[in-house]
Formats: sequence, C-alpha cells, structure tokens
Amino acid sequence: MCRVLDVPRSTYYKSLDKTPCKRAEETTKYSAEILAIYGESSKRYGAPKIHKILLQRGYKISIKRVQRLMKKLNISSIVIKKFRPHHSKTQILERKNILRRDFSTTTINEKWVGDITYIHTMKDGWCYLASAMDLHTRKDHWVLFFKINGCKLSYSITKKMLM
Repeated sequence: MCRVLDVPRSTYYKSLDKTPCKRAEETTKYSAEILAIYGESSKRYGAPKIHKILLQRGYKISIKRVQRLMKKLNISSIVIKKFRPHHSKTQILERKNILRRDFSTTTINEKWVGDITYIHTMKDGWCYLASAMDLHTRKDHWVLFFKINGCKLSYSITKKMLM
C-alpha cells in the first residue's frame, strides 16, 4: 500500500503512534492553568496579569504565548474605559437662577428641582439617572434611569419628561 500511495514506510508507522508531542502536552497544561486563573479572577485578568501569576507559580512561559493561548481559548479581560470629559463645540447657554437658593414654599407645585447624573454599569456602560422633586412635599415625583444612544434620543426623553 505504501508503494501505491508513494509514502515511505516510516511515515506510515509514525502515523500509527499517536502520542502527542511535548509542545502539545505543555499547551494543554498551560491552557488549563490559564483557564483556572481566569476563572479565579472572575474573568477580569488579561494576559499580563495571568503571565505574572504563571511565573510566580513556577511556569516558564512568554507573554506572547499566554496571549496566543487566550485568543485560542476565546477569553479576554474586562476592560472599562475611564470617562474622559471633553469640550463640545456648541456654546453652553447659562440660565437665569430663578430660585436664588430660596427653597421655601407655601403650596404644592410652587417650586420644582431636578438633577441628572451618570453611572457606569457593567452591563450597559454609561447610563443616566434623572429625577424631579417638588420642594413643598420633598418627595421624588419621578425618577428615570436610561441609556443614551444618540442626541435625538436624549432630546426626546427630555421633552417627554418636561411635559
């Protein structure tokens, strides 16, 4: 059969011996260790931290190999970009201070205050929390938690809140 297929006999007998090479054994060992470290860190650590832990445990492995194995295992670290405020090109209009820090009221619906803030969530990224309160009753009349995908959405939400 080797003569017909033009394959050397040594190649045929080598294919019968299915023992994995040393590199393949190391790869499976490293992959299991990387997955264990990744799981212990609640899926937060990336290649540099995993590489450092592997070195501390006595393994001799390069960071490039850790990166390659993580890519092969389809795992990556959780990266949260820090919020960096930037200047908008539109001019900010200053509104007149109507209250002048006088928060006393005599009747309901005389004075209202509102606020909006941003909160970073793991699932949705930057979300916004808006609330409005009547100063006489001191109760929140509505609280809104939303995510903005564009300027138009922001405008329509604000318009609906004010109506």
